[in-house]
Amino acid sequence: MSRSDDVEIIRRALDAAVEILRPYTPGSVEYRFKEGDDPVTAADDAVNDALKALLHRDGDGWLSEETADDPARLEKRRVWIVDPLDGTREFVAGIPEWCVSIGLVEDGEAVAGGICNPATGQVVLGARGLGVTLNGVPARPTAATSLQGALVLGSRSEFKRGEWARFGEAPFRTQAMGSVAYKLSLVAAGLADATWTLVPKHEWDVAAGVALVQAAGGAALGLDGAPPVFNRPKPKLQGLIAVAPGLAAEVGGFLHLGTRSA
Repeated sequence: MSRSDDVEIIRRALDAAVEILRPYTPGSVEYRFKEGDDPVTAADDAVNDALKALLHRDGDGWLSEETADDPARLEKRRVWIVDPLDGTREFVAGIPEWCVSIGLVEDGEAVAGGICNPATGQVVLGARGLGVTLNGVPARPTAATSLQGALVLGSRSEFKRGEWARFGEAPFRTQAMGSVAYKLSLVAAGLADATWTLVPKHEWDVAAGVALVQAAGGAALGLDGAPPVFNRPKPKLQGLIAVAPGLAAEVGGFLHLGTRSA
């Protein structure tokens, strides 16, 4: 299959997810807790089932937050890494910072992705060699070359825990936001200059966003300063940054990338 075919399949899957989500009203959705304080809804499950039926083919691997992990994915070159509803906490609260996230990985590298936020009507699609579109219009990261005045998106949960207090005197602006996948899509599309998380994230949280940032020409790096590798036996990254290309070196120095283990 060509990369264009991959993007078209992702687009159709996102369209199907949007239709499934229409009957649900964010802020008025029943939910349960699957572990700790992580909510899950019937919408998560319904979208997960639909995406697997639409995306997964013989020979492909599958990794999703809402599917029991099958180690057979480790033997596959192509693996779909999906979060049917990233930002369920915001979805339940009625905050428009949640999305459907679909990533395609080949040989451990994120090569194509699609992220749709039905609450805002934003759809970001892209693949390596094809670039990225926002609602069908070509998009790219910002032209920022300095952190002075840059807009950096941070995790709403990390803000609440005080983990971003260290940046109070930094030269950039910060904004708390839910859904790491949604934040990554905004960086890829040039609607924010950077985002980062210094705490572990599952691969399904970030695979699609990394694919989009890299396809758009931005930089997506782990805390070791190297591009993240996906489809690991334990599908979790220690942290991630995503930035406009002109900010990669400055942000790397600011966060001391390369001094932590991956």
